[in-house]
Amino acid sequence: MLRSVWQSKACSHISQTRSLLTLAIETSCDDTSVAVLETAASGLNCPTSSSAQLHFHEKVTADNAKYQGIHPMVSLESHNAHLAPLIAKALRSLPPASAKSNGCTSPSIPVRTANQWLQRKKPDFISITRGPGLLASLSAGLQTAKGLAVAWQVPLLGVNHMQAHALTPRLVHALVSSISNRQDREPAFPFLTLLVSGGHTMLVHSKALPHHSILASTTDIAIGDAIDKAARCILPQETIAAATDVMYGRLLEDFAAPRDGTGSDYYYLSPRTRAEELSRKPSRWGWALAAPLAETRSGSRSRAMEFSFSGLGSAVLRICQQRGQEMTREERVDLAREVMRVAFEHLASRVVMALESLHETRSSDVAAEGEIGTLVVSGGVASNRFLKKMLRSFLDIRGYSQIRLLFPPPSLCTDNAAMIAWTGIEMYEAGYESDLGCKALRRWSIDPNADDGGILGASGWQRRREIDKREKDK
Repeated sequence: MLRSVWQSKACSHISQTRSLLTLAIETSCDDTSVAVLETAASGLNCPTSSSAQLHFHEKVTADNAKYQGIHPMVSLESHNAHLAPLIAKALRSLPPASAKSNGCTSPSIPVRTANQWLQRKKPDFISITRGPGLLASLSAGLQTAKGLAVAWQVPLLGVNHMQAHALTPRLVHALVSSISNRQDREPAFPFLTLLVSGGHTMLVHSKALPHHSILASTTDIAIGDAIDKAARCILPQETIAAATDVMYGRLLEDFAAPRDGTGSDYYYLSPRTRAEELSRKPSRWGWALAAPLAETRSGSRSRAMEFSFSGLGSAVLRICQQRGQEMTREERVDLAREVMRVAFEHLASRVVMALESLHETRSSDVAAEGEIGTLVVSGGVASNRFLKKMLRSFLDIRGYSQIRLLFPPPSLCTDNAAMIAWTGIEMYEAGYESDLGCKALRRWSIDPNADDGGILGASGWQRRREIDKREKDK
């Protein structure tokens, strides 16, 4: 009996110092992605690990080219066709199961390879995108994740997709950190997060792991959607026809500044003042694009903490219709560059306003959160080279050269399971799990002040201490 108690305590001690392994699934929209992520073992004085290894990470994107946009049923069919094969492939990348020198065995599962069965380390829990996103797509992934959790008798952790985008730079930091060189996770809270994609545009004050206050969001369409729509007007029809996916914003970027260097003649200088920022800049072709919210009837919305991109899309459509066949390739390139300049300066202007407001709050309130030193830019649009250049220039010229900009690598800007795995690990370390009865959430805010209560406001959360207590009382 004493030996059994000692072994239990020894294994408990190891559970505090061993690594964490998770299999993650992302199916919030048209990307089917699976990842296997493992953190390095951490000591008792360091409850979380700052280094991680990505054993597997792949994704398949649904073929929506025929519809020139995301078709929910096509996306669902793609998830049904590709999710199981990706998981089967991921299982073969799980680390080999290993015996512990103190008698505690490493939980394992049998995995079939081409010629034999192998014992692989069993994931400690399953990470799954729970929302926000397309309900059918989310449900396809969530039900699969529940099945794995039940079959392997491990916990489930439902992840907020937007929280995962915000934490992606912390994943990148962990992937490049060595096990021996232990550092705090970067960026440390608090920081600003600019989430820009085809479905979302928001500026967020990331204060803590589950606490992200929305400072500004779009009142109409997302920036990625606006750029995609502009691209369909501006790009030559042969370019649209030759596209293999519906990422028209990326096509527009390459059209405006080809990666072979032929578009390097583009010169950009940020506006030094608000007046210069809001003024129209007539092109050599006679048209000009207005900055969003700059020309509202009373002018009062020009400093509103919100984004608006529908007017920009309408203006581009009118220009293309008016110019018609007279529009040369050179003019189309100019219009592509101008669309991105106007859209990205609109983003940058709200970042500057937020920094000014937060600085004023800190000056007047000693209890305010720490100084902001980092701006994380994440989501599909974050891979845009124009955006990176313009944001840096805009912040520098407005007196915020000390703000560090963090852009994930392009492969981690778009939807991916690696960021879901990392966010799952951070939430699991904080003591959270999800009930097996949890549902997919089409809408799920990251702001605790939102009507739904934000990340922790969703039903189905469980604290591990409470779970352990219930098990003990049985």
